[in-house]
Amino acid sequence: MRVGIGYDSHRFAEGHGVLLGGVMIPAAVRCTGHSDADAVCHALTDAVLGGAGLGDIGEMFPDTKAENAERDSIEMLRLAVARVRAAGWAPAQADLTVIAETPKIGPHRPAIRERLAMALGIDAEDVMVKGKTNEGMGWIGRGEGIAVIAVAMLTRTPGR
Repeated sequence: MRVGIGYDSHRFAEGHGVLLGGVMIPAAVRCTGHSDADAVCHALTDAVLGGAGLGDIGEMFPDTKAENAERDSIEMLRLAVARVRAAGWAPAQADLTVIAETPKIGPHRPAIRERLAMALGIDAEDVMVKGKTNEGMGWIGRGEGIAVIAVAMLTRTPGR
């Protein structure tokens, strides 16, 4: 077994929703970024790639390439998982913590777990997503953005 850790953060701007784990959550803000700014997918992609020792999201999908502008982060996660599987590893479990004052994660947790599980090729029960606030402290507490920490466990595929 191997374990990878990922982190991502994005600033907020005025908007009509925050994309997290492939699910659009209604909010008065949106995340800004080069791709679709899905911090959940970005942190999880880094965790999966890191666990397999295969680099990081910036290496695989550089923001200097035009084809990555507004790219679908669920698709980026799927491509990273394919790369990991080709190297003889498979995602087995993922645990994510979303740190933000807004939006609230709880009502959207089941949908996010399902979307991430599909991209990882595992059951939704093997994916956990938790929401935490920063208790009003720092840039997150002031509502300036969002951060996500992800942990992914990988197992060796049979025959490797």
